[in-house]
Amino acid sequence: MIIGFINSLRTNGFAVESICRVLREQGVAIAARTYRAWKARRPAARTVSDARVVDAVRSVVWKVNDDGRRTMTPEGLCGRVKMRAHLDRTVLPGVSPGAVDRAMKTLRHNGVRRAKGNRTTIPSKDGVRAGDLVNRHFRADEPNRVWVTDFTYVRTWAGWVYVVFIVDVFSRRIVAWHASTSKTVDLVTVPLRMALRQRRREGHPVKGTELIHHSDAGSQYTSLKLTERLNLEDIAASVGSVGDAYDNALAESVNGLYKTECIRTTIFHSGPYRTSSDVEFATAGWVDWYNVRRLHSSIGQMPPIEYETLHYADLSTEDQRPLEAAQNLG
Repeated sequence: MIIGFINSLRTNGFAVESICRVLREQGVAIAARTYRAWKARRPAARTVSDARVVDAVRSVVWKVNDDGRRTMTPEGLCGRVKMRAHLDRTVLPGVSPGAVDRAMKTLRHNGVRRAKGNRTTIPSKDGVRAGDLVNRHFRADEPNRVWVTDFTYVRTWAGWVYVVFIVDVFSRRIVAWHASTSKTVDLVTVPLRMALRQRRREGHPVKGTELIHHSDAGSQYTSLKLTERLNLEDIAASVGSVGDAYDNALAESVNGLYKTECIRTTIFHSGPYRTSSDVEFATAGWVDWYNVRRLHSSIGQMPPIEYETLHYADLSTEDQRPLEAAQNLG
């Protein structure tokens, strides 16, 4: 602080010796040579770079509201790997993993960790069981080839709210979601209609016989109503085995992220969940962040919508090449 004070006076034309003499008269003992020695010191390059990374992580993790309070951003949910990827894509290209580790240790920030979930799959005794067409192979070469779906539940003051997600395996994008206070078959048929409508609206409709709809063996997913709907849309039904912890692992993973990043934090909704409307409000914010900004390691630390956009851009480029070649020949 003394060095900064002397610096400020020097900018006004005062000599170092004169400033130090006045400071000694006021009881602050500092010599001119001591000041010059401090000025000559230079911090190590790593110290400077680490300080920049700390500032960058702090700006990513927290934001200051209009009322002056500091709150955590959704990016504050990221651990060290995703935090490094986020900084590399935005404010600090090429930042090293070690610098991010040290910065997060300095800030005592570790992101969030998942908790164990509870069992929600109740097999149907008389439902129609389709075969498992996925067999734990959660990969796809294009969008609209494999969708996985599952639902979870949220406790509110008014009772349980059940939330279902449909995820495209190719991009890990949540194509549709739906919240309901009951576990009727509409819980799983409504988001299916929403997903099909969303793809049509984007100009990439689902093509008949190309899509697999994979779920667990819950009674809602083996119901006659959903089976008829899938047949009507020419979508192949796929149901995992009962008691298999990995038969629908991708959908269950999304549920786990949802409970950890949305429900158990105050980022997307502050205060308790009183009604289903509170759950829907928080879920809408989380799904938007999940699809648009959240980085996913399975697709190269990229948001799902960006990943799909690049895919369709590459396809359009490939389609234009034969046309350009033909025009050049002509």
